[in-house]
Amino acid sequence: MGKLTYLKDVIHNPDTAITVGTFDGVHLGHRQLISLLVEKARSIKGRSVVVTFDPHPREVLHGGNNTISLLTSLPERVQILEEMGVDEMVVIPFDRDFSLLSSHEFIEQVIFKKIGVKEFIIGYDHQFGKNREGTIETVRQLGESLGFNVTMVTAHEVSKTTVSSTSVRKALANEGNVELAADFLGRPYPLKGLVIHGDKKGRTIGFPTANIRLHEPRKVIPQHGVYVVVVEYAGKRYKGMMNIGVRPTVTDLPELRLEVHILEFDEDIYGKMLNLHFVKRIRNEKKFSSFSDLKQQLEVDKQDCINAIKTLYL
Repeated sequence: MGKLTYLKDVIHNPDTAITVGTFDGVHLGHRQLISLLVEKARSIKGRSVVVTFDPHPREVLHGGNNTISLLTSLPERVQILEEMGVDEMVVIPFDRDFSLLSSHEFIEQVIFKKIGVKEFIIGYDHQFGKNREGTIETVRQLGESLGFNVTMVTAHEVSKTTVSSTSVRKALANEGNVELAADFLGRPYPLKGLVIHGDKKGRTIGFPTANIRLHEPRKVIPQHGVYVVVVEYAGKRYKGMMNIGVRPTVTDLPELRLEVHILEFDEDIYGKMLNLHFVKRIRNEKKFSSFSDLKQQLEVDKQDCINAIKTLYL
């Protein structure tokens, strides 16, 4: 059973296979590394540990106004890692003092002495410690002197693109390419949110929508547009079409709204949580000359949605 532990509460165990990183998104590149981590832990009959940071190091190093949009919250990361067989995710509260540790101090004091390590798995491009001066060679040298093994994992590519958290964010936020993001992640990109009251304009044209307030407001939001989504609610899955944008046909206000119309669904879900999984982008958001024209387009969107999800999956 995987669990989340903060560094101050961790129990030292020398029989540990360990890796270090933010692991935002737990994309296919991360999964390649984590699968090897779990395998190494089993081979030494020890535990597998993923060491991560909160908040994101870039937020601390680049100032408080540099908020990083997240692909996964900490609870989401714990759940995914648990599903992959990781025993423990150790969270290090990242602050200015911690950022001043050298790479040698980090490996010796935190990884070796505090947590314990026999197998260290590291990504090909991982840098750490003060000024990011620690590299794979640093870890190898320390492994020789302290007595642990080091394995480097190479880059993972999809469609000739190296998979990274940055490439996933770009696909979602810049391009709205949720299909490419899913290829990078190995699963459709998810959002979770609370259903709140809106202005109920959609129901006047036969397309009632659930207005969504994100459970984790720092999550990456896909580019404005209309999307096919799978909606999870009360243990069931439904087809849905989602609009992300400012609803130019309805209002002149620039407020961003996330609204989802759930097909073949008629329940009161105000105050309930929905899980949304992005399948496909249908079109850009646009302003229509009338509600009648909007309704016509929504009928087309609905058919696109039905065609895009022949059967529910995930």
